[in-house]
Amino acid sequence: MAYEIPVTQARAELADLINRVVYGGERVVVTRHGKPLVALVSAADLERLDALDEPAEEQIISSVSGVHEAGSVSREQRRFGIAAEHRRPGAS
Repeated sequence: MAYEIPVTQARAELADLINRVVYGGERVVVTRHGKPLVALVSAADLERLDALDEPAEEQIISSVSGVHEAGSVSREQRRFGIAAEHRRPGAS
């Protein structure tokens, strides 16, 4: 479970929050008006998240390849699984 803290308090306690994440292994969610805004995670957690994201991108590329060539699909299209793009007639 992550520790939640309002953004105004997080500003004042940033150094302490970083230490909690790095040395305490905690995850900190910074909120604004009670809603999650950002999260502070360790570099190791970020690497694990990135590793989880990579196979999903490859899978989306293969499902999009019938519509676009893999090289012409933008990173955002791969990330969100967008298979087609609307273009106006005459636009390139």
